[in-house]
Formats: sequence, structure tokens, C-alpha cells
Amino acid sequence: MIAATAEPAGLCAVPPVTRETTVPAPGVLGTLPTELDGTFLTIGPNPLHRPPGEHPFAGDGMVHALRLQGGRAHWYRNRWLRTDRAARILGELPAPGPRYGLNDNANANLVHHAGRTLALGDGGPRPLQIDQALDTVARIDFDGTLPGGFAAHPQHDPLTGELHAIATSHEAPYATYLVVDVHGRVRRRVPVPLKRPVMMHAFSLTEHYALVYDLPVVFSPAAAAAGSRVPYAWDDGHGARLGLLPRNGGPDDILWVELPPCFVFHPVNAYETHRHIVVDVIRHPRVFDRDPHRPGETPSTLTRWTVDTAAGTVVEEQLSGLLQESPVIDDRIRGTRHRYAFATALDPSGRELLGGPALLRHDLATGLTDTHRLPPGRTSGEAVFVPREARAPEADGWLLSMVTDERTGRGELMVLDTADFTGPPAAVVPLPVPVPHGFHAAWVDGG
Repeated sequence: MIAATAEPAGLCAVPPVTRETTVPAPGVLGTLPTELDGTFLTIGPNPLHRPPGEHPFAGDGMVHALRLQGGRAHWYRNRWLRTDRAARILGELPAPGPRYGLNDNANANLVHHAGRTLALGDGGPRPLQIDQALDTVARIDFDGTLPGGFAAHPQHDPLTGELHAIATSHEAPYATYLVVDVHGRVRRRVPVPLKRPVMMHAFSLTEHYALVYDLPVVFSPAAAAAGSRVPYAWDDGHGARLGLLPRNGGPDDILWVELPPCFVFHPVNAYETHRHIVVDVIRHPRVFDRDPHRPGETPSTLTRWTVDTAAGTVVEEQLSGLLQESPVIDDRIRGTRHRYAFATALDPSGRELLGGPALLRHDLATGLTDTHRLPPGRTSGEAVFVPREARAPEADGWLLSMVTDERTGRGELMVLDTADFTGPPAAVVPLPVPVPHGFHAAWVDGG
């Protein structure tokens, strides 16, 4: 029952990396800002072995990283996560620590919290902690405070520093709202009863609410029994709804509002006004669909939902018709009103319009979109935004993205100064090795 949904642009355009590599002191073209002191990381599926018919999302997780400091690139390296399957293929011991869920394939995202860098996955596996050398340390349960699994796409509250998440499970109640304190321990757990287990890659956070995405990509027991690591499929009968869970409320306090059928891998941001909640998302009309008469992957566009919390209704508005994914904002304002959103343009038919693959910057106050066009043959993975300094205005800083040369497969880290977003990069760090596009990227300050 699992669908062979279309692969995100660039995900498998470059063959998988076949070995772990360390590159000391890669060269820099241009000038790396000396303010950039930290590590850029990306993660995604890079199969050690891909069984016939395995979904491309299911590949063994590999992390790539570049350490930047003092205007120099100090090293690049890549490492596979030592999950059960990867360790078995590599002939090594798997990561220690308590296991949870159908598998431990934490290949979807990276987050740094309470001094730990964690690799995260969809479907409820526990986080895998990695060290500065990208070696897998252990599966973690937040010092015994996490009884079940975790989430692929948690969010930091910029005011408190706490980490919020909606963890999904294949057992009732199917979802749990979690708050991890600044010391790395779960301090709050709220069950979120769903009709069925669903894929919920991400959620949204506002000042007073956690927003739950109950959308029609559902768990397939048959696919799970057959050994699929991505056992989900589109279900027309499930419906689509958004749950407004008060941060300090319980399951009976959730307000459910109906949505037009769709799927959201990545929200942009959400915030509250006097009587509305504004939710910006990248909306896919349909995914994970094997019906030959319908597209398996449909155009994903920047969309706004305005929720009337008193009436329990939603108004949907398309903010941009360009096909795009991997939205990024300035995380210092997450959960409050945002003006700018960055994204990766994906529309194949938009190549004539945009002049080639591009990064986008949407000004949601004016409705204008700026375009940074990539050189011919290059495609960009998810970017990360790093502010110029702590008190810089919103979206003033640098946008970092791993760019892949589709002709050679080699990666290069591109650093854009947002003050000259449409101009040439401030710096590029070319790498002598392939770097396939993955799912998510992250920036970790300092060493």
C-alpha cells in the first residue's frame, strides 16, 4: 500500500556516497565572514544497501558537516549514523541506548539542544546523539524522561529556550505533545488523540498554542508488515484538520478546524493576532499516492491559513504560485509575526521564469519575492539562516546552503549575505567529494 511518491528535487539526483570521508582545510572562494563561528550540518538518506522497491526516504542516514571559524573552513566530514541496519552492514556495533518504534532510522533532521546534537527521524524513533566528529554516541531518552519516541521536526521557543515537539506513534493515542526543558529533560507530556496514526513530519508553535497537523497520509500496517521503513499512504477518507492545543491545556482543550485535503511537510511559521491564528505553510495538494490516475506528488506552494478561533473556520490563500519547499525563517522570531521567508524554488517549468534553480526570499509585507539564481548545473539543498549579530533586524545576516553540481555530484557550501541576496555569494567552499541533497540542514554555534 505504500506509495512511490515522487522524490524531492535533487534528493537522489546524485548517486549515494559510498564511503566516509574527512577533508582537512578545504579552500574558500571569496571571503567567509569572520562572524560565522560554528558548524554547518546536513542530513538525509544515503543507502548503504537499497533493497528493491525501498522508498527513497528510507535510506540509511548520513550527516555531512563543515566547521567554519575565523574566516576559514577547518574541515569537512561525513558519517553514517550507526543505526541497527547501518551498523550491521558496516560490521560494527549499533548505537547503545533504549530503542523505540518500528525502526531507528533517524535520517530526517538535526537539532542542537542542551549541549547535545541530535539526529531525528519520522515515525517516532528516539533521537541519536552525535559528537563533534559526527560519530554516533547513543540513542537517548532525555535522561529517562521520554517514555516513547520523539519527533522529526521539533521547534525551539526563542523566549524560553525550551524544545517543543509533537511525537507520533503507531499506538493510541497516536501523538503526544512534548516540552523538553533547557536542561534536556521532558517536563511536559500531553496525549493528542487522533483517529488513526498519521505521518506528521512537523508542527507549528505560537505564543499560546501548539498546532497539530492531522492530514490524510496515514500509517499502512500492510506496508509495515512487509518491512517498509516509510509505511504511509494517502487516504481520501481520512480528511484534513488542524488542531489548536493550548500550550498549558490538555487533550479536551484542543480545537479542531477542518482544512481542504492536503499535506504539509514543512510549515513556515505561525503567529497570533487578536482573534486569528495565521499559519504559513508549504502546501502539497496530494502526496504518497499510488493511484495511477492521480499525480503522486503535486505542486507545493506557499500558502496561508487564517484561522478564526471564535468561529472555528479557516480561510486559505496562496501567497506564491512558485513551486517551492524547504522554508526557512529567522528563528529569533519563531512563533511571532514574521515578514520574511526563504525557500528553495523547485518548479521545473519555472526554470524559464526564474532562469534556473534558485533560492527565494519572500517579503510578506510587500508581496515581493527576490530571487538568487544558482549557476547552471547547480541545485540547492535546504538553507539555514544565521543572524549577523544578536540584535540584527529580522533576516539580516547570512544564508548558508549546500549546493550540488549535478554534473560532478560534488558539493559546495554557498554563503549568501542577505544584504545582497540577489548578488554573488560572499563565499563558496568547494568540496572534492559528492554531497547529495538530503532533507534538512542545521547550524550549531561555536566548536
